[in-house]
Amino acid sequence: MDGKTIDKRAKRNSWFLGTSSFLNDVGGEMIVPILPFYIVALGGGGIALGLISGLREGLSSIFKILGGWFSDRIGERKMFVFLGYFFSFIAKFFIGLAASWQQLLAFVSLERFGKFRDAPRDAIISESKKHKGEDFGIVQMMDVVGGIIGTIIVLILFWKLGFEFKTIIFIAAAISFLSIFPVFFVKSPRTKPIKKSLFEGVHLLDKKLRYFVFVASVFSLANFGLSIFLILIVSKITGGVFYPLLFYILFNVVYAIFIIPSGKISDKTGRKKLLFLGYLLFFFVAIGFVFFDSLLALFVLFALYGLVYAITNPVHRALAADLAGDMKGTALGFFHTSIGLAAIPGGLIAGLLWNVNSDLMFKYLAFVALIAFILLFFVKEKRF
Repeated sequence: MDGKTIDKRAKRNSWFLGTSSFLNDVGGEMIVPILPFYIVALGGGGIALGLISGLREGLSSIFKILGGWFSDRIGERKMFVFLGYFFSFIAKFFIGLAASWQQLLAFVSLERFGKFRDAPRDAIISESKKHKGEDFGIVQMMDVVGGIIGTIIVLILFWKLGFEFKTIIFIAAAISFLSIFPVFFVKSPRTKPIKKSLFEGVHLLDKKLRYFVFVASVFSLANFGLSIFLILIVSKITGGVFYPLLFYILFNVVYAIFIIPSGKISDKTGRKKLLFLGYLLFFFVAIGFVFFDSLLALFVLFALYGLVYAITNPVHRALAADLAGDMKGTALGFFHTSIGLAAIPGGLIAGLLWNVNSDLMFKYLAFVALIAFILLFFVKEKRF
């Protein structure tokens, strides 16, 4: 099959997979903005916030590499994507059943188990050689637009209509159910099975990839799912839920606007230049939360944080795919698992520092981002 045909199929797949991601995130992002308030309502404090933030990104990450490795071993990607979305919607119902923050911790982690779809999905998206950044940007953009709509829905249901947290979560789970249907239209030919054990597969990954994953993991110690803490910062200053949700929508709007352009630029100019910018912006965002607390400053900082996500999310994935080699599922699973596991101690340390002083937490985040920025100099790109 010629390159143009493969690129067209990859583009078509990215839109179908993006639609699934959109629907799943309408449901998922109906939960995220109310999650810190739900945690507090169930008796959780700073430690609970940090643990759930980190675990939401990290604990179930081990299943990402297993999903990627299995998809390489049997030469099948689509099945894992379907099962991942199906499991995710089931787990959301259990989140609504939580009676304590400890149960919520378990159910949130269980919901993230469905992320074993991520590496096989990314392997399907990365089929294109010339447009990886753009294709990853499409899926991430759809994901973020789903988040915006989900946040608007929860704003209406909670602030306007007075729905309880649990009722909103059950509605979110029902919407997530729809995400399984676009997967049926994805065209993903079987690949040649690679009969390597998981440890053999990871050992055989390119050293350039492994170093890049190390750098991305260091960055993940700071960028571990910070939204919960940022929402609470706004809530402390303004009181209530309206402004925190409004600022969270702003974050997602900026993310959605710039994510495809970021992917396209990285396809043309290289990935590292964009990542340098993203890491540096994160450093200034963290420092900004130390020194500024006016509504205008928070508006700017939330917008900049959305830009950080728009730059780093698609470009991280595209660079990992560039360096993946033949075992794309294993390589991308290794990437997702590593940055996810790094988010666990990142979230826990941040939670401990938050209990002492929020400024101390943001100084820690800025310091870690600066280290990642320096380490990025030694990452080697693969140009096409």
